[in-house]
Amino acid sequence: MADTLTITDNRTGKKYEIPIQDNTIRAMDLRQIKVNPEDFGMLTYDPAFMNTAACRSRITFIDGDRGILMYRGYPIEQLAEHSDYLETAYLILFGELPTTGQMDQWTQQITRHTMLHENIKKFLEGFRYDAHPMGMFLSAVGALSTFYPDARNIFDPASRGLQTIRLIAKVPSIAAYVFRHTIGRPYVLPDNELRPALDALLQQMVIVARMAAIIRHVAATDGPIPDQVRMTLQEFATQADGSVRRSLALAEAEAAKRAE
Repeated sequence: MADTLTITDNRTGKKYEIPIQDNTIRAMDLRQIKVNPEDFGMLTYDPAFMNTAACRSRITFIDGDRGILMYRGYPIEQLAEHSDYLETAYLILFGELPTTGQMDQWTQQITRHTMLHENIKKFLEGFRYDAHPMGMFLSAVGALSTFYPDARNIFDPASRGLQTIRLIAKVPSIAAYVFRHTIGRPYVLPDNELRPALDALLQQMVIVARMAAIIRHVAATDGPIPDQVRMTLQEFATQADGSVRRSLALAEAEAAKRAE
């Protein structure tokens, strides 16, 4: 049986065969449905993108109703238990888990970019202490483009790769700075001797002396990780990719315009 959808337009009596791929139909295939030749054609109306697929992803599969989340075919439970944030990020970007040598090189690339420009600190200081954390975070991430004008070279693979590394490295630091700002504490510089996820956690929790000591001990001895720390690190891995949500679809639409 052919993978098609037969539509009968009761206004005209005409029938249309619409191809089905991956259990979806293309909205543009409906444009051929017209009453008069000069009509624009049938449109779809889907408020809030509740039933619209923006793209086909080879990275993430998510089914919230069934509790399934997979990155590149790996169940999130497996990644959360056996991989860390950086290893998961590598998997998402390159399609396979890194070897030991690749992981060492990847970690070195990331840790070289964890530091934030001092002006980012001044930028965040312009917000009230009770400003919404996500508003501060998004503003700071957006401000990075003013520090790295080379990010405009979106058709240069090398430039895109560098911006990816910068974002993976700096986003945890920005999140930590935002948290510290909301509690009125001084910002803590990244510690490149730690794994980035541990470092981000340390930047946030350094005010709690016991937790900070535990994190440094884990990093120094590579010993067993306490449950509090382990659960936080697993959260980093589970949030490594946000799948194709409405916000990403909007960003893709804007990117397609090649706007500055």
